[in-house]
Amino acid sequence: MEARRAPTAMLKRHSQFIESLMLLADLLVISVGWLGSYYLRFYWGLVPVYRGIPDVRPYLLLLGLIAIVWGVVFKAFGLYRPKRISSRLAEVRDIAKACTIAVLILVAATFFLKPFEVSRVVILYFWVFSILSVSLVRSSFREVLRFMRRSGYNLRHILIVGEGALAHKIVERIHACPELGLRVMGLLVGDPRMVGKQVEGLTALGTYEQAGEMANELSIDRVFIAIPLEAYGRMEGILRSLEDGIADINVVPDLYQYMTLRGGVEEFDGLPLISLQDSPTYGWSLVSKRAMDLMLSSAALLITWPLLLFLAAIIKLTSTGPVLYRQERMGLDGRIFQMLKFRSMRTDAEEDTGPIWAARGDERRTVIGTLLRRTSLDELPQLFNVLKGEMSLVGPRPERPVFIEEFRKQVPRYMLRHKVKAGITGWAQVNGWRGDTSIEKRIECDLFYIDNWSLFFDLRILWLSLWRGFIHKNAM
Repeated sequence: MEARRAPTAMLKRHSQFIESLMLLADLLVISVGWLGSYYLRFYWGLVPVYRGIPDVRPYLLLLGLIAIVWGVVFKAFGLYRPKRISSRLAEVRDIAKACTIAVLILVAATFFLKPFEVSRVVILYFWVFSILSVSLVRSSFREVLRFMRRSGYNLRHILIVGEGALAHKIVERIHACPELGLRVMGLLVGDPRMVGKQVEGLTALGTYEQAGEMANELSIDRVFIAIPLEAYGRMEGILRSLEDGIADINVVPDLYQYMTLRGGVEEFDGLPLISLQDSPTYGWSLVSKRAMDLMLSSAALLITWPLLLFLAAIIKLTSTGPVLYRQERMGLDGRIFQMLKFRSMRTDAEEDTGPIWAARGDERRTVIGTLLRRTSLDELPQLFNVLKGEMSLVGPRPERPVFIEEFRKQVPRYMLRHKVKAGITGWAQVNGWRGDTSIEKRIECDLFYIDNWSLFFDLRILWLSLWRGFIHKNAM
């Protein structure tokens, strides 16, 4: 049974009702959380109480301030805007940020309110509780809305301006997510001869320049403009036809095919910027990854220093030459650095051949070199490269510049692996792509790692490296 479309004004009132309902639910949950944190601190005995139980009345009086602060901060973070096409994880992140800011404001306010003495443990409990409870209530609320939308209620009607691969992707994703409550009413095409025909499984209702007319006639709530790059000369006409309407307008740029690495939209002083490729490690991500590198590499050196000394002594006793081998490698942003390894080959290994790829059963190895390379123990000195900031524990393995010149000509997007620091181990290594294996597969793994980077992904790779990354049949 097809749901009856409501007039736009009614939809607006419905959205305002939903927002008010969410605000009331948030304030109720936050109030319960504040009082619950008080009772958890002073009556449940999790943390000893040494100076007696304080009066609850100051905490009750602060509820008014808390309601105002949380309401204003939540509004500022856009937590009451429609979230049909955003992810649950993004909403939880926004809630966590908003609750953190609100708690900091509360701490600052209570500092100046001298008559009130508020327990820091209560505030800590409240911070955790507010994030978890609001996220849980929002998630439950969204699930109810998704159920209603699957049943044909609370729908929003969509008009797509465009055809081809980009429009097809939009239609495909909308149909794959019925819980969003988006119903595509049709699309507009560039060629007048296609009007009335089926395009991308939808009826072509008119041409691009009829967008405003069709949006008003069909009571459209949102317009997706997804025209091909070669048709951008008609964009002004499309936007002019829509400027007298009230439908929300989204432009999906035809740059999807050029996005290679963590593409997205940013803002520069009010100017939208479309990023086609970018590094995942910047800001707090960069700080957190560097902190993890420092802590874990320092711990690894403290644990392994007897082994390092033992290996150094064995290398010195079994062959002539230095213990450590320094080799030029390319790292972050194409910078060259000296990578450290325990020497596993003769000092004159490349005098006759020049730089060549190590092969299985290489006769240039020292007595202990085969064992060092098969167990990856020759890589241990790279922990010092990590401490210096030249490498990371996890990342694409660095290559020699002489080989890179060849690889970048043969393998598309090869240089994108230098958007992050090189690593001692990586996603390619734990999946077996090391040594004399496919460069293409290795790059595929490296780019997957960069595109999906997180600290948890790094920890997963480090864990896998302990079991299958160091000792491997492809290590040479």
